[in-house]
Amino acid sequence: MDKKFRRLRRARKTRAKIAELGAIRLCVHRTNTHIYAQLIDATAGHVLCSASSLDKDMRVQLKNGGNVEAAKVIGASIADKAKKIGIEKVSFDRAGFAFHGRIKALAEAARENGLQF
Repeated sequence: MDKKFRRLRRARKTRAKIAELGAIRLCVHRTNTHIYAQLIDATAGHVLCSASSLDKDMRVQLKNGGNVEAAKVIGASIADKAKKIGIEKVSFDRAGFAFHGRIKALAEAARENGLQF
């Protein structure tokens, strides 16, 4: 088993549990150069809102999309967008990534800006 396969296996388990709960999930994905966050309705599978370091307004703010500072900005942005559409409680889907570094920074910034996990 390679590293990516193990991560995707962990992600499948998490997503199955969130689907049982029927909660809206905050799904996070990271690459070496960027970070992405989406709010997904678990029942229908529709994306409700998203934020990433590739967005035009984010590119102006960020020098580099693949660091902790970018993750904090994206976390705050997704929390603000969630508030605008009336979502306060979500389940955090870290997509099998370890909860440290950029993933942790995004989660903490989202919590600080009003999202409840």
